[in-house]
Amino acid sequence: MTKRQTSEDRAPRLDPATVIRAALELLDEKGLDALSTRAVADRLGVRMNTVLWHVKTKARMLELMADAVIGEAPLDGLPADPDERVRELARRYRRALLAHRDGAALVVGTYAAEPHTLAFADALVTALLDSGLDDRDAAWTTWTIIYLALGLTQEEQAAPAGPLKDGLANAVSRTAHPALHRVLHHLDAPSFDERFEFGLSALIVRAGDSTP
Repeated sequence: MTKRQTSEDRAPRLDPATVIRAALELLDEKGLDALSTRAVADRLGVRMNTVLWHVKTKARMLELMADAVIGEAPLDGLPADPDERVRELARRYRRALLAHRDGAALVVGTYAAEPHTLAFADALVTALLDSGLDDRDAAWTTWTIIYLALGLTQEEQAAPAGPLKDGLANAVSRTAHPALHRVLHHLDAPSFDERFEFGLSALIVRAGDSTP
């Protein structure tokens, strides 16, 4: 050997999947704010240009990461009943988001028209069509379910540890906000799973009652 190998020369050959795995590991350890192509390169022990060769830009890296997260929502073993299939798909989607630190914030900040994301959306639209919805309602209900999952999960992942009462309770006045004050103990409840199921049921019932 005529020249000394660098650490990058000795590193395993990279591919996009390896870069995205490293990026997701970094996300889980440090959160979305700490994520950058340079940080991923440092983790892999390569130059930043090597990472960019595979993912082109940070925005593209985030899209691929979001698609990988959605790919963790399995599409097999689903119920035959269309309404139950919709519920199960939505639950799997939410679990995939929760499996990664800032998972919802990552996905909500992208528009990933990638294989896993498209396959999940197709499965959800199919279930809604099978339930009897027309094309428009199936498409729009799909978006609404995804918005519910993303919004509620992002709130859950951003919520501070411990009781959530004090901030909201101190801001809501019995005289200035009588209706809010009356339902405060429900609005402030940290029961995210129950709130998700409630919203999902409301959407499915509403979709079933809709008319062209």
